[in-house]
Amino acid sequence: MASSSTPKYNSNSLESPSSKRTLKDGTNWEQNEEIPRLPGETRVTDKDVIYMCPFNGPVKGRLYITNYRLYLRSVENDPVVVLNVPLGVISRIEKMGGASSRGENSYGLDITCKDMRNLRFALKQEGHSRRDIFEVLTKYAFPQSHNLTWREGKMREEGMERSWPTFNYPPGLPNERWRVTFINEHYGLCDTYPSLLVVPYNATDDELKKVAAFRSRNRIPVLSWIHPETQAVIMRCSQPLVGMSGKRNKDDERYLDIIREANGQISKLTIYDARPNVNAVANKATGGGYEGEDAYPNAELFFLDIHNIHVMRESLKKLKDIVYPNVEESHWLSSLESTHWLEHIKLVLTGAIQVADKVSSGKTSVLVHCSDGWDRTAQLTSLAMLMLDSYYRTIEGFEVLVQKEWISFGHKFASRIGHGDKNHADADRSPIFLQFIDCVWQMSKQFPTAFEFNEQFLVTILDHLYSCRFGTFLYNSESVREKEKVTEKTLSLWSLINSDKSKYTNPFYTKELNRALYPVASMRHLELWVNYYIRWNPRIRQQQPNPVEQRYMELLALRDDYMRRLEELQITNNSKISNSSASSASPSQMMSQVQTHF
Repeated sequence: MASSSTPKYNSNSLESPSSKRTLKDGTNWEQNEEIPRLPGETRVTDKDVIYMCPFNGPVKGRLYITNYRLYLRSVENDPVVVLNVPLGVISRIEKMGGASSRGENSYGLDITCKDMRNLRFALKQEGHSRRDIFEVLTKYAFPQSHNLTWREGKMREEGMERSWPTFNYPPGLPNERWRVTFINEHYGLCDTYPSLLVVPYNATDDELKKVAAFRSRNRIPVLSWIHPETQAVIMRCSQPLVGMSGKRNKDDERYLDIIREANGQISKLTIYDARPNVNAVANKATGGGYEGEDAYPNAELFFLDIHNIHVMRESLKKLKDIVYPNVEESHWLSSLESTHWLEHIKLVLTGAIQVADKVSSGKTSVLVHCSDGWDRTAQLTSLAMLMLDSYYRTIEGFEVLVQKEWISFGHKFASRIGHGDKNHADADRSPIFLQFIDCVWQMSKQFPTAFEFNEQFLVTILDHLYSCRFGTFLYNSESVREKEKVTEKTLSLWSLINSDKSKYTNPFYTKELNRALYPVASMRHLELWVNYYIRWNPRIRQQQPNPVEQRYMELLALRDDYMRRLEELQITNNSKISNSSASSASPSQMMSQVQTHF
């Protein structure tokens, strides 16, 4: 795995500009500037530091801090060493050493990042340079903890339109079986659901209110996807409030029967509870629970054994410990196994496969939930939809999928990522969305021609999950985003991606309609995503551009060029034909024209 020589470490290195220009990511850079800047980005402070690079040793440089990023440029290295870290990526800032520290480079700052990196900077003890940097970083990296608003900036970034994706419900809806309800238009029914919901046609709004009272956080069963042929559906919700006493709710029981009957092809509704059985039972002690067969005789219940957010957080922490900064070659496989990360990926994929297969092959409607219905539920519904519907495997479709199943349906991005919050040990933090993207990457590896987007597309989404440059992943729910006017004050991440789609396009993509994908969720077929989790380590041999992929992209560009020329020739030819027709008019036509003039 390790290369024979150690390349120089360079994180997000940028080309040396010769004049003012706009980089592909919308960043402006003038020749006399030391750092790139976005519109609205201002420099706050800069200091001389020593970056304690874990790969190449101490690096003398100038550290710049803006209201958006931490940026370091080395002053003696050739090539120049660059660190470019959005402040939103920072999870924790700690002081290293004290007034009595005497060791070389033993006084400074330790910075823990959310993208698998740790950074250490040594500073001089005199001049309060550490205090100044610590205070500035803490203020701008954790604005929520300092009652500051998000960096709204002058967000008219060049090449990007202020556009936010809108999603339409599946074709054919509403119909005689399903309707769109406006009961949550002002988020009065459920403040973590979107304003528009698709529900069974035969369920009244009054009945929905009664069902909401029996579901955790009022997250009632609503439609995510409908099979265009069988009319089987994927529904999502939260756990029922059964409790230790085994409470029942006739309205909830009837509502699930209505969902079952809307399919018209099966006798039972299949319920997938993402939790391990023991966890679901334990949730009864706090008022939750699951659908028992006595209360729901027309439903069958399966537990998918996917662990909770706390287990996933610890698993990622263990993974980070073995990939950064050092990778122990001799114990790599056993170390990776001890993290259980791929095991969790396997369980999520396995659950999604069961959901997709039941809907497609079994022609059965399914209901998916976990505890509150905004973590594991989102993983399962979105992955199942990705497997069943080729639209969601396009760039546009995937943006819609994330916007709908994750953002609009209330995945708690602010809490799970810890946006702007200095509480590094917050128990609400968990890599749920990262796991989902990892699962998508696993699928793209097994089906290399089925996805319009490439690996860079997925990495970019994860980078800006943390960066807070865009409003896409800010806050916990649609209702809060609307209150904070996110769409007015910020740009969408999709604006960046859609401004240069070629950068994120898979050259091997082959469009296939109505093809279901079922990945192999076996440990033998799953891989660690090295190009994401270990990308900061130059000691791991970086994959060179695939020559076949590179040649294919060149051929695609050549094809596009020929198509453009052909269109130009056709336009020119049509123009000549038109002129020729006018000049070669028949004698009778010419006489008619002459007579008309008189």
